[in-house]
Amino acid sequence: MIREDNDLAFMLQYENVAWYEDGKVKILDRRIYPTKIEFVTCNTHQEVAKAIADMVTQSAGPYTAAGMGMALAAYECRHMGKNEAIEYLENAAYTLSNARPTTASRMKQVTEGCLKAAKTAFDEGKQVDEAIFLRTIDSLNRRYSTMSEVAKYLVDMFPNKGSIMTQCFGETIVGTMLREAKARDKDIKLFVPETRPYFQGARLTASVAYDQGFDTTVITDNMPAFTMVTKKIDLFTSAADAICLDGHVVNKIGTYQIAIASKYHEVPYFVTGIPDKDHPSISSVTIEERDASLVLEARGIKNTLEGVKGYYPSFDIVPPHLVSGVVTDKGIYTPYDLNRYFETKVEEFY
Repeated sequence: MIREDNDLAFMLQYENVAWYEDGKVKILDRRIYPTKIEFVTCNTHQEVAKAIADMVTQSAGPYTAAGMGMALAAYECRHMGKNEAIEYLENAAYTLSNARPTTASRMKQVTEGCLKAAKTAFDEGKQVDEAIFLRTIDSLNRRYSTMSEVAKYLVDMFPNKGSIMTQCFGETIVGTMLREAKARDKDIKLFVPETRPYFQGARLTASVAYDQGFDTTVITDNMPAFTMVTKKIDLFTSAADAICLDGHVVNKIGTYQIAIASKYHEVPYFVTGIPDKDHPSISSVTIEERDASLVLEARGIKNTLEGVKGYYPSFDIVPPHLVSGVVTDKGIYTPYDLNRYFETKVEEFY
């Protein structure tokens, strides 16, 4: 198997996302990277689900962690009979796929694929945890390969020596778009909002971009509009936690306000990803609200007096009129015509 993580940054290498081995799952702790390089070791699939809920891994990392968690669940039930083990795995699939509500439908695609691999392994007399592990690696390879195709269409939109603004951490598309830009000798600069309260932009996106050799500047979350003017931003791009078929984009909180600023300053906004059949409209999406105390601090240091309240919706919603295009592996679509994506064969993504 040719791995698709070649020439990508440290944290995008498969072993450094989430990895199952010897009855344990090891997950890079993205809450503290790059200040420290530490891995959280999970001994049960419930611990994997907790790590996902606790933001040990973020962006697309939970999809890999869920697959590895299913392999761990298979290891846990290795001494059970077939029917009992399948029931155990079905319960594990529910636990892992619902670790975070906003991405539950995508996570279910991961765990359902693992269940299918498990049932095939039972029927063929193969080792179930290994079958799920190999299925998860195959899923990673397919996702990286698909996002490499998305990257080609996105980089078509990058001017040479252009200035690109990102938001949060788009995981695979960040690495693949930069790899593609380098292959084409497009000398771009990145401007990266920090993305509080977990600082994924500052810690993760900026780290990947710098690792891959690009001029990278971090800005605070209240600087995008002014930066668009002063640094002459050519394009704004983000990934998405959900791309609804009605054109609404769900992504890390803060994406909406950058999209508004982009529209005002005539900076195109291209979102990357695969449209979500499970979300025909924005009404089907649940916006996750996390611990409000996290906005009252910065990396563990409290900034407010006792009694001051916080509010932390984890995602926001960008309406379609603010989206210049949805960049997919099949090309760039208007947000008002996403059903057309499904008129031709759709490769399994998760």
